[in-house]
Amino acid sequence: MFNLKKSLLIFFLTITIPLNAFADVSGLTKCSESSPFNNRLESSVRKLQSRIQKYEAGSPPALALEQQIDRTKQRFTRYSNSELLCGKDGLPHLITDGRWDHAVEFIIPGIMFLYITGWIGWVGRSYINKVSNTSNPTEKEIIIDVPLALKIMASGFIWPISAWQEFTSGDFLAPDSEITVSPR
Repeated sequence: MFNLKKSLLIFFLTITIPLNAFADVSGLTKCSESSPFNNRLESSVRKLQSRIQKYEAGSPPALALEQQIDRTKQRFTRYSNSELLCGKDGLPHLITDGRWDHAVEFIIPGIMFLYITGWIGWVGRSYINKVSNTSNPTEKEIIIDVPLALKIMASGFIWPISAWQEFTSGDFLAPDSEITVSPR
């Protein structure tokens, strides 16, 4: 009985004590604390300021370069204010190992990408299905019916619900009798 209690205690402690390996991610540091990151900012701004000296103050190229300097500073400020980690090269690195504290870096954009690509595919599929019932479907595939396409695009944002409804009703997949099979 004593060995069981001791084993459970050791097991519990090994699970609950944070491991040092997870505290540090391959030598990465927060961008706000990274000197190579700050050096990269200074270098970028210095290069733009040296280019701006070639133009007259207030001229369109000089104004464009001033705007570019402001955008560069804003970009670096956003990186330093975020939880992004920078490497020895001074560039932000994405942590894609599934930790929830880094979900903003990869998981959320990944889900947004899948949603948008699914929406594009669903709208295209819906358009093809809709025009296949018209008198001249081939022409409508080549010359897109814009009002119909816009109507389908506007309703396509709920594509996951529509896809699930079609899947459960049996309309999503074609029956085996409609699938062509090679005669081999």
